[in-house]
Amino acid sequence: MQGYQAQRLFLANVEDGACAHHLTITIKSVPVTRQNREETMNQEITHPKETYYITTAIAYTSGKPHIGNVSDPVVADCLARFKRMQGYEVRFQTGTDEHGKKNEQKAKAQGLSPKEFVDGTAALVKEQFDLMNLSYDRFIRTTDEDHVRQVQKIFKRLYDQGDIYKGAYEGLYCDECESFLTESQLVDGKCPDCGREVHPEKEEAYFFKMSNYAQRLIDHINAHPEFIQPVSRRNEMMNNFLLPGLQDLCVSRTSIQWGVPVDFDPQHVIYVWLDALSNYITGLGYNCGGENGPLFDAYWPADLHVIGKDITRFHTIYWPIFLMALGLPLPKQVFGHPWLLMDGSKMSKSAGNVIYADDLVDMFDVDAVRYFILRELPFENDGNITWEAINERTNGDLANVLGNLVNRTVSMINKYFQGAVENCGVTGPEDQELEQAAASCRDRVAEKMDQLRIADALGEIIALFKRCNKYIDETAPWLLAKDTFKYARLSTVLYNLADSITIGASLLFPFMPDTSVNILRQLGTVPLPWSLLDRTHNYPTNGGKVTSTPEILFQRQELADIQERLNAKYAQEDGGNASAEAQERARLGQELQGIAKIGIDAFAAADLRVAKIVDCQPVKRAKKLLCLTLDDGTDSPRTVASGIAPWYKPQELTGRHVIVVSNLKPAKLCGIESQGMILAADAGEDVKVIFVDDIPAGSKVR
Repeated sequence: MQGYQAQRLFLANVEDGACAHHLTITIKSVPVTRQNREETMNQEITHPKETYYITTAIAYTSGKPHIGNVSDPVVADCLARFKRMQGYEVRFQTGTDEHGKKNEQKAKAQGLSPKEFVDGTAALVKEQFDLMNLSYDRFIRTTDEDHVRQVQKIFKRLYDQGDIYKGAYEGLYCDECESFLTESQLVDGKCPDCGREVHPEKEEAYFFKMSNYAQRLIDHINAHPEFIQPVSRRNEMMNNFLLPGLQDLCVSRTSIQWGVPVDFDPQHVIYVWLDALSNYITGLGYNCGGENGPLFDAYWPADLHVIGKDITRFHTIYWPIFLMALGLPLPKQVFGHPWLLMDGSKMSKSAGNVIYADDLVDMFDVDAVRYFILRELPFENDGNITWEAINERTNGDLANVLGNLVNRTVSMINKYFQGAVENCGVTGPEDQELEQAAASCRDRVAEKMDQLRIADALGEIIALFKRCNKYIDETAPWLLAKDTFKYARLSTVLYNLADSITIGASLLFPFMPDTSVNILRQLGTVPLPWSLLDRTHNYPTNGGKVTSTPEILFQRQELADIQERLNAKYAQEDGGNASAEAQERARLGQELQGIAKIGIDAFAAADLRVAKIVDCQPVKRAKKLLCLTLDDGTDSPRTVASGIAPWYKPQELTGRHVIVVSNLKPAKLCGIESQGMILAADAGEDVKVIFVDDIPAGSKVR
């Protein structure tokens, strides 16, 4: 076949219904690098290449990014690799947002200049991104000279044409988001994006006349319903911000010095959002008022901005309006993906509930972490990460389903045919369903990827691997091997497996590039080009040869072993000293479910009692939450917000008796003060509330 980095000479004779294998295989050795992997994936694209420009939100350089921050570029990298595989000429950009008040304050606290501080943290960000095997074309920094120069020119142009004017600002400010807010935008008196406290500030500032372009943006969104994804983000932007009316936007600061100076008024620095958002065009060589670079002409407008849902407002309101003012076309789509929560809560360094990519990679490996992010980050609702969850996914999908499939297949080919693969054409009733699953997988994956439903697309590939495992059970190669007259059928079965796994492994490349290449190397082949992925019998029908020694793709692990290795890693990093950070990381490690040990006093501190659900209502602002009103035997009802809406309807719960942890510290969830927690069993993809209907409300559970 064309496109294979191997020359195969196959000589076979069919005697008595069996295949006699006599073959010589010469494989050209090619070092595996990121470049030739991508070249191999794209080698047989014959149609003219279209361009595709994808970006991530640039990471703020206030410290080391946690795994939630890394999910943005992993999602974008998967989409970029997938588009390259389809034949697009892709440009993928990510980077760092480095100006602003927070960095100025942190640099001062450490006795550093702001530039020294962000040089260090930008290196940390890039290190974590590179660890995840990202295939970006440019890592832009907002301190890059070409970016700074163009931001100044953009600001001056907008001022000269009357879109920016000088005034004074007095209002509420969120330090975390570096954003001015109005009273109406607050949620429970706090920032709607990060949930932190705001405080009043007053200073001279330049403002952008947002109202000049608001109606034009509304019309654009209505005319292009695909512009903001998912639909819930679009509705939020329209109903909460655009339709009520936009206020003019503050676009400069005088109270800080660390930023891009307004060149004609140097007391002002350009507000971080106008600065940061412009990276999507400055990184392509946009030249405000001059001749643009060839990359800009080739790739703008962007096909997709991949961002976290908390910054959707900035990317779908402020950024499009800035572009309109510059006379530039708008990006085609903005995907405000959900968060990756840590055990149900938003990750926060201040709260101490973070996991870092390097810790995860050390305990598993890069592709296992990529797999978990891409599999667990849904299209619309938040995903959840815990050490237990990633271990379950790795042990289940990767070790049991995928790793076991490849190992069994390669081992059987070696055992029964000395590593040689041949399709002898002896078909059976089990073959058709496998072939249909393999041939249709490409288009099912492509459909999901076009919809940005990456977790579902990855699920389709895993479903194909599961179907291959089922095919092994159906055909029972070990039984066929007992009868020499069935060797032709056995050979065909193993060929069908090698062929189907080749399709699945090729489609897996954008998600798990190293694993994809490893599987195909063990099968003695390379990734298939896109044009062949919608059909079977791509594996050479005249024979191939698998590796003589199959490798274990993913090792099953026990949580206790992971805990032990984590503790050793933290102790080594800390040099034997119990620093506060090391102690906190060790404490978090001890919270691995099934590992932490507590005494009877700690257990007794939890007040568990039976309560009757007297009322149950959905929470409009949170699809996962139900608001429960409980009678726990006391004089006043108890309100509990519980994330069980995906599994229970309100009418199924009213009147039931449950166990409630009654002495938890109250917490506000979507405006509801939750005064406890009901007990439920988490069975992976299912949740079962523990009902105790025969026990009176108020009874103690000991």
